[in-house]
Amino acid sequence: MPRVEFDMSTTLAPERVIAMLTDFSERRPQVWPGLWEGAYQVYSTGDTTAEVREGNKAPKVWARERYDWSEPGVVRWEVLESNFCKPGSFVEAHVSPGQAGGSRVHVVWKRSPSSFVGRIAAAMIVLTRGAPVKASLSQGFNKAEATPA
Repeated sequence: MPRVEFDMSTTLAPERVIAMLTDFSERRPQVWPGLWEGAYQVYSTGDTTAEVREGNKAPKVWARERYDWSEPGVVRWEVLESNFCKPGSFVEAHVSPGQAGGSRVHVVWKRSPSSFVGRIAAAMIVLTRGAPVKASLSQGFNKAEATPA
């Protein structure tokens, strides 16, 4: 299973980062501009879990995933079914306070492709050390940094 890990920083407090990652309201595609509104669907939400379908427009990929944030400071989303990666594939965000305020986010991306598009996407993510994933997260963080809480 291809795996990439990287770190990023944001001026947002850890609580706000976790809140953004676990916001499953109808606003989610606006919070995370990289999400494809047409693929977004919420199946269930609980105190520390949610089951949702999300995707990207280009390439047109989607995954039904189970989010879990029961471990403090960690949000994990694991694939249940998808048109590009195998069940059990996951992404984890480990959020902690930054040294100068804000947050440090350590991302673990581990996805097994299940289609031709998935293999190309996985190869690109591995070769760029997660640049597309980092760019997607950065878009959301940057937008939130520009908007008061």
